[in-house]
Amino acid sequence: MTKLLPTSTAGSLPKPGWIAEPEKLWSPWKLEGAELAEGKQDALRVTLAEQQLAGIDIVSDGEQTRQHFVTTFIEHLDGVDFEKRETVRIRNRYDASVPTVVGAVSRETPVFVEDAKFLRSLTDGPIKWALPGPMTMIDTLYDAHYRSREKLAWEFAKILNQEARELEAAGVDIIQFDEPAFNVFFEEVNDWGIATLERAVEGLKCETAVHICYGYGIKANTDWKKTLGSEWRQYEETFPKLQASNIDMVSLECQNSHVPMELIELLRGKKVMVGAIDVATDTIETPEEVAATLRKALRFVDADKLYPCTNCGMTPLARSVARGKLEALSAGAAIVRQELSAA
Repeated sequence: MTKLLPTSTAGSLPKPGWIAEPEKLWSPWKLEGAELAEGKQDALRVTLAEQQLAGIDIVSDGEQTRQHFVTTFIEHLDGVDFEKRETVRIRNRYDASVPTVVGAVSRETPVFVEDAKFLRSLTDGPIKWALPGPMTMIDTLYDAHYRSREKLAWEFAKILNQEARELEAAGVDIIQFDEPAFNVFFEEVNDWGIATLERAVEGLKCETAVHICYGYGIKANTDWKKTLGSEWRQYEETFPKLQASNIDMVSLECQNSHVPMELIELLRGKKVMVGAIDVATDTIETPEEVAATLRKALRFVDADKLYPCTNCGMTPLARSVARGKLEALSAGAAIVRQELSAA
């Protein structure tokens, strides 16, 4: 984008109450069949309008057509049995019942491409679309087939690349891969995690991004954050290798976190989506609070490479709260944008 400090969201936005239960992850659909298909398109219209009214520059689908940022993609793949479930530890944080990889994984048909085409038909502005990253995908499954996290990650990377190429052809401007697992499995990230991510973006001409956060504002994640101490230096483990990668943008969590802002210096040269909205609280930031976070970040990232963003997705929040936070993000970015233009 040519606009300075263009705003965007990291991922999900709250769904309208008529399509799914609000403020809940994995909320089941309230509609079925043709009504659900139509309801999803209506939800896309609504979330687009709310982003536009709030002044968000790079809009997204808000993940309105999926129940979960990882699971919904996997549901469309062959080789994974959702009836055969096992309990696994998710990112060393909490136990969850997950589906089992029972055979070779493959993607027979596109997953989100039709949704992306529909969103593209509604706006001429830049669109960002999020996909789960390979490492985060394998962390939400029990693998009874490959029995190797790395082998399964490489298979998912190939599948993600197929989907990403079709999303690009559908008119998506930025394809983002969500990798919260990058803040946990540091050795694997550097050994093969970033390499599989580069395989997922292979051949793309649109911009690419990786979103690395500390998770949704749910209890399991907020409790884990309390164990991280007064300084959260997890990014320090992976940023140097990400800086050398061919990923264009890195999205990270900064608002109300204990991340030392100087760690962004390790990404110098990359575009950085700076999370300036805390998704783990119902308190709506003031524009000045957002501006203060962005000013700190500008000490370590060039202004033309700073993209104000949210810390993570906002599905667990009330729509009114999410709306207020988006408005604060836009207003805070506008304050700093004006300061930069006056300098």
